[in-house]
Amino acid sequence: MDSYGVNEVARMLQLSRGTIRSLISRGFVAPARGPRREYRFSFQDLLVLRTARALVQAKIPARRIGRSLLALRRQLPKSAPLSGLTICAVGSDVVVRKGSARWQAESGQYLLELDVSVAGDAVQITEIDRQGIDRKTGAPPDAAAAGKAQAAEDAQSWFERGLAIEDADPSAALDAYERARALDPAHLESRINLGRLHHEAGRLLEAHQVYREAVRCGAADATLFFNLGVLLEDTESPTEAVAAYLQAITADPDFADAHFNLARLYEALDQPQHAIRHFGIYRRLTRLNS
Repeated sequence: MDSYGVNEVARMLQLSRGTIRSLISRGFVAPARGPRREYRFSFQDLLVLRTARALVQAKIPARRIGRSLLALRRQLPKSAPLSGLTICAVGSDVVVRKGSARWQAESGQYLLELDVSVAGDAVQITEIDRQGIDRKTGAPPDAAAAGKAQAAEDAQSWFERGLAIEDADPSAALDAYERARALDPAHLESRINLGRLHHEAGRLLEAHQVYREAVRCGAADATLFFNLGVLLEDTESPTEAVAAYLQAITADPDFADAHFNLARLYEALDQPQHAIRHFGIYRRLTRLNS
């Protein structure tokens, strides 16, 4: 059976290693241990980690997330694919959707089709009949909101398709990420992976444009800034790379690799005090991960 290390999971799911450790400590996943006592994650662990991240961000209580995810693991087949299954927060419940079917993860109870809209911190849920009529007001659902939600869902599907084929066909994965970005310009993960693939292929200008566009859109993601820092190092812009790595550790103070790269750059820039500090943080974090 395939298994994945912490670095692979962080890359595929765009999760920091600190976040992964937090989800493990809170009991959302229980990865196996490898020959060196390192964490090894199963395919189902990947699904649970991705879902847990989304639910934590939706402010679902941790205890409810744990119960729901444990119940969902029992419901899923061993080879459950990432695509085709949507798990989200509806009020304080964890709801699973596959095709037209919807059910509560914790209880397994199937639900009527709902139209869910979000305005600020408020979530409005309206029951829709098969003709698309709001049973409360007798009006059709908001077509614009429905179209936006569908585009976001389609973007996530293209993103997951890109993840699945990245190693075998990077060109096709690049196209999948482009499609995801076109469908949902706010889909940060597709932008990050798109930039990384351009970078790996030597298209440094294209990678820089993708990353900078994400930054201009207001993204404050540790992986985005880390990847930008690596790119800036490769284009011999060490001072700008330092700024990018500092933004990465601002977003995630436990991002060990960003501290390591900062230490190297500070050493090269003849700033030994900063270098020693970040080397020390890196060693502390890697001891925690071992």
